[in-house]
Amino acid sequence: MAFARVGEVELFYTDEGEGESPMLFVHGYSCDSHDWIWQLPHFARTHRVIAVDLRGHGRSSVPDDGFEARTFAADIAALLDRLSCDPVVATGHSLGAVVVSALAVERPSLVRALVCVDPGYLVADEVATSIKPLIDALDAAPVPTVQALISRGYTDATPAHLRTWHLRRLAGVPEHVLCQAIVNLNTLAVRSASEPYLRRRSCPVLSLYAAGERVGIERALFGDDRSRALSWDGCGHWLHQERPSEFNALVDDWLTTLET
Repeated sequence: MAFARVGEVELFYTDEGEGESPMLFVHGYSCDSHDWIWQLPHFARTHRVIAVDLRGHGRSSVPDDGFEARTFAADIAALLDRLSCDPVVATGHSLGAVVVSALAVERPSLVRALVCVDPGYLVADEVATSIKPLIDALDAAPVPTVQALISRGYTDATPAHLRTWHLRRLAGVPEHVLCQAIVNLNTLAVRSASEPYLRRRSCPVLSLYAAGERVGIERALFGDDRSRALSWDGCGHWLHQERPSEFNALVDDWLTTLET
């Protein structure tokens, strides 16, 4: 475990395991790198695994601004440069999937492949038209508003302990981080913005959704024939936590296709 100063921020990260094809894990909005505790021991048996807390989240420092996908990606790029590791399989959940996609677009030499878990991109543009009431609610009561928002990502299949953990942890995220990060996400979240941007990813991509509406859209954007997009319908937003063994096996199997 370590802290690294990259530009204006200090990032908390862990760097464990060894082997070829290092793996990077990036959490989602209002979360931290503990989100990957079901994955890190598994993949550390055969890979170097790096998990990072984004600026403003977890144990990383909290600047006044910079809570936008491309800035998060620039922070991570600086960390990877410092660690001098080979190109990574960058795995991201939700906002983290937007961040690792930005990393693959802006610094492609750092990324061997992407694993995007219920990604926060290709959202219908109509969502942007309804963001004003959300911003007003965030200004009035950030924590309850975001708790209500992320609760939409749970289903009857979501274990109660995951809901409790997520909602309690969220309450400790600085309010300006909650507000800025969700407003800034709109710059790459909606389909009209994210579709042309995602076409710039040239590496293989594995995308796993909780519902199938965006699967076909993303398949049309892939630039590598080894890419896959699929859904686990009926699962909640934190697929890798609800079905960790299946998720780990899926990623393991897909990674073997990159060797051919």
